[in-house]
Amino acid sequence: MNKKVEWLLVVSILLLAIFGLLMIYSASSIWADYKYQDSFRYVKNQAIFFGMGVLGMWAVSKIDYFYYYKKATPILFFCILLLILVLIPGIGSVRNGSRSWFGIGSFGIQPSEFTKLAMIIFTSKYVSNHKKFLPILLFTLFLFGLILLQPDFGTGSILVMSILGILFVAGMNLSFLFKLTAVGVVGVVGLILIAPYRLARILSFLNPWSDPLGSGFQIIQSLYAIGPGGLFGLGFGNSIQKHFYLPEPQTDFIFSIISEEFGFVGIVIVSILFLTIIVTGFQIALKTKEAFGKYLAFGIMFCFSFQTVMNLMVVVGLIPVTGVTLPFLSYGGSSLLITMISMGVLLNISRYTR
Repeated sequence: MNKKVEWLLVVSILLLAIFGLLMIYSASSIWADYKYQDSFRYVKNQAIFFGMGVLGMWAVSKIDYFYYYKKATPILFFCILLLILVLIPGIGSVRNGSRSWFGIGSFGIQPSEFTKLAMIIFTSKYVSNHKKFLPILLFTLFLFGLILLQPDFGTGSILVMSILGILFVAGMNLSFLFKLTAVGVVGVVGLILIAPYRLARILSFLNPWSDPLGSGFQIIQSLYAIGPGGLFGLGFGNSIQKHFYLPEPQTDFIFSIISEEFGFVGIVIVSILFLTIIVTGFQIALKTKEAFGKYLAFGIMFCFSFQTVMNLMVVVGLIPVTGVTLPFLSYGGSSLLITMISMGVLLNISRYTR
């Protein structure tokens, strides 16, 4: 991989993240001014994590990625400890019904975000030395269970899909993968049936207008934002849905506000930047010869790609609401920080493909 490709990746990342700051301000200013009397509240918090993320990406890009091979086990078990601690009342903070954060002043740290990268590192090390995949699958289910206790079904699903992606690249038998998928579908159906709020999301996804003021409210308001965008949108800052129609539009549904304010042209530009990162990242993975680095690069890109696609599918109503952020664009410090650190790891791996 040459330096031109590395710079293309870096520029695409920075453009998306900076645009994300602008859109977080636009999407959140009305709500932040009403709730905190500070229209810059959310964008200031995100800007701090953006600065930390840029420094983190640069620093990690200088660290030999094989360092993570040596430290894979302690990194993962530290993250597991955090996942357990966040479930304890008085230690973990509850936001939007999920005990997923450690509250630090006005900031929140979400350990499940860091666990995704830690498990990708651990799995990459494991499959570079072993070809028995059942132990890693059982361990992944254990982590999924811990994250589900928060509950955070979206993050847990991305973790599982990312690990399955690594195992597929590592040579897991396709018939076994199909059987596992069938078992997973049955398990997901069971989880939906035992949790009324998940069932409500499924029903609202199938017909959001059956409960327009309840479980279908977010999807309907998201579609109302996307529809009027037209070719060029209503213009930056001119969203109608951010005026207390779409709940907390700076988070999971920020793409709806982008569509409303920048229209089809904005959607195309943002999509091109995402595709540039995804294509470049998978090119790095394909050109990496060393096994651990190859699996690690694939894992990072599977995680990034699944999260991006899942968020966009929710926004346009193709799948039920999952609570998954859009990388680089949605408000969420932990998500932004760990995504940029992951990209730093990918940049370091790319240096060994020249």
